[in-house]
Amino acid sequence: MIEEWEAYAHRIKGLLGPLFGVDPESETGRRIFLDAAATDRVISPPAVLSARLELKGGLRGLIHADPTFMAMHNLKQQLESIFGLEIHNSARSIDDLLEAILTNAGRAKSRYDLVACDLPWFGELASKGILMPLDRFIRRDAFDLSDFHPVAVQSTRYAGQQYGIPLQTTPELLCYRKDILEEAQLEPPTTTEELIKAARRLHDPARGRYGIAWNAARGTPLGHTFSFLMAKFGQPIINLRRGEGGYDFQQASGEELRPMFLSDAAYRACEYMLDILKYSPPNILNMAWYERAQSYASGESCMAYCYTLLAPLIEFDRRSPAWGKTGYLPHPIGNHGRAITPIGGYALAIPANLSEERIEGVWTALRHLTSANMSKLYILNGSLVTPRFSVSRDPEVSALSPLIGIVDDMARQDILQAWPRPPVPGITDLISIAGHEIFEVLDGRRSIKKALSLAQDRADRVMRDRGFY
Repeated sequence: MIEEWEAYAHRIKGLLGPLFGVDPESETGRRIFLDAAATDRVISPPAVLSARLELKGGLRGLIHADPTFMAMHNLKQQLESIFGLEIHNSARSIDDLLEAILTNAGRAKSRYDLVACDLPWFGELASKGILMPLDRFIRRDAFDLSDFHPVAVQSTRYAGQQYGIPLQTTPELLCYRKDILEEAQLEPPTTTEELIKAARRLHDPARGRYGIAWNAARGTPLGHTFSFLMAKFGQPIINLRRGEGGYDFQQASGEELRPMFLSDAAYRACEYMLDILKYSPPNILNMAWYERAQSYASGESCMAYCYTLLAPLIEFDRRSPAWGKTGYLPHPIGNHGRAITPIGGYALAIPANLSEERIEGVWTALRHLTSANMSKLYILNGSLVTPRFSVSRDPEVSALSPLIGIVDDMARQDILQAWPRPPVPGITDLISIAGHEIFEVLDGRRSIKKALSLAQDRADRVMRDRGFY
């Protein structure tokens, strides 16, 4: 009966999906969003648990220092009332967070109950046995993952097992000042050539105004930029095989993990960075996630690549010159590319070395912290990101910012993609290598060809040493 119902539902989606802009054969189209269809459904506040969590010493979390987790921190007393225990969180920057997770894995017993993991880390951490598989809990409790953005769920899987539950998905978009572009009689750029042209026209250092802000700081920030820009030109940073709507990272192994620093896309990505470098703020080589968002929000930059995670700087601050005047677009495409929006974000996971007696209580906390009720609560307290369709469609949430609906539409149209920074083993090493070697190009100390050659040699050595091919 269930199989017949699913077949019937698939036929109905085939008829109705195109009317709502959803391809029935896409990854999104294969999922049934019954709950999300109720666009006027208001999600209730989270209720106090019927039985307090029994976790000696309270709930211990290792989290990222960003607006969503800061919202959780500001809600600490309310969350403690809901769970009936104290909550102790340790917040870290992105690189320090990964290092802390790895250090904790070396302990006999985990110091933390829950750890926040950047989506690309799951392949690396799961392959090393650092995270606990969650499938047995998901099956036992019939925990429904269909309300989450499919790309976020895919990113938290490895070798067919689920290792995390998404807490936030945060696409990197192109933000642009609608008023300034209109004044200059420029259309919002949808290609790399159009973006360079717009940045050149808008760049006016004499007035303290710059064309575009982006991640150019050495290391992880620049490594992320490089991998996303390679995707603009149609090639992942590793040799993934083409799949439906992009590239398949779910079962990547062997030659599919070979770094692609010597590809045409890698060279074009570097050329593009050198082009926009001319129209960037003077401190661009020290600019990372927060600095680029602040540069745009302050009115210094006319455009910026920015994660929606930091959009509250734009959408909630009425003092910002960009408030109410910002448009959002997927990454402008290069040759051989297509419209995509690289996805970032965090998911909560349970360390594999957590004491046995704590596991059930921690799983209960994990389920509730990632629930639709909680996700809405975070947004009402300063966040602007959610991995859940139902939360995006809540009228109280969607009324806060047009960005909520923009991201929800991108998720439904399969524009959100994880393959530009795929969650596979070794990806953090490759991003670090890219961020250091290519910085020498931006700093004028090395040619593109030399930097990419050195990066390829280093990356091949790392991946071979780890036995990936």
